[in-house]
Amino acid sequence: MAEEIINRVANSKLKVIDLEDFYPSGRRVLFDIKDWLLEGLVLRENDFRAYVKEHDWSQYKDCYVALHCSTDAIIPDWAYMMISIELQGYSKSTVIGSLERLESILYTSIISNLDLSVYQDLPVIIKGCSNKPVPVNALVLLSQKLKPIAKSIMFGEACSAVPLFKRKK
Repeated sequence: MAEEIINRVANSKLKVIDLEDFYPSGRRVLFDIKDWLLEGLVLRENDFRAYVKEHDWSQYKDCYVALHCSTDAIIPDWAYMMISIELQGYSKSTVIGSLERLESILYTSIISNLDLSVYQDLPVIIKGCSNKPVPVNALVLLSQKLKPIAKSIMFGEACSAVPLFKRKK
């Protein structure tokens, strides 16, 4: 007769946090303003204002938008502010920078609002592999927030976790 397979990880106090579970749904858009600049380098205020006024902002409904300029143009702060004002009411969030920065800012907000009290005095594994773009910064922020709470912090999978922190007795 075959012996029953027992999942010792499932039966242990070990808790796994997968940041992918908190990934906010919604399309990500990298909004490059270079096409609104003269030769991709010079912002002419009247032309820029016309582009902003005529642009269909509704296409960014429920999107996360990262504003940037892919050329070496010097963009005045008000230009990004003007675009963000137009996006307000359409986009879920608007940031200045790359898509990586967008993800980092989104996860910073998510982690700062997480209630981690359920991990009090427990061993925790922060899952490492994901199919969604979880930024390394999110892993760092989560580990810092867990340190005063968790008994221990590991990274990876239960079968091959890398120990990061263990509270002294």
